[in-house]
Amino acid sequence: MLTSECICTHLRRAARGVSRHYDEALEGFGVNVAQFSLLRHLRRLDQPSISTLADAMGLDRSTLGRNLRVLEAEGLVALTEGRDLRNRLVLLTDQGQACLQSAEPAWEKAQARMIETLGVGQRDELVRLLELLA
Repeated sequence: MLTSECICTHLRRAARGVSRHYDEALEGFGVNVAQFSLLRHLRRLDQPSISTLADAMGLDRSTLGRNLRVLEAEGLVALTEGRDLRNRLVLLTDQGQACLQSAEPAWEKAQARMIETLGVGQRDELVRLLELLA
């Protein structure tokens, strides 16, 4: 049992457990939960700039860039020039869209198990608290 009163320690431990839960659910699809989340953001934002995507995900551009290179090498995303040479856009490829569609039922099951564990009320409260901390 964790005896520390450190909020950061508890959050990091919980985050590792939650990530492991979703990673296990996505194991057969060639992406981890961080990559899956990035693909979902891309679909929702529809060809965002790297800066827009980084802001939406709460990541710095260099961290996002490393993640994008992996997904680009897998053929799941593509980078293209925007209106301005300083502005690159990120596109979800057909292969990326197919990956999302095939993995979403597994993600939804993992999500349902988390909600079942917490209950809807506690899930809502957890999300509220996490947004407050973010």
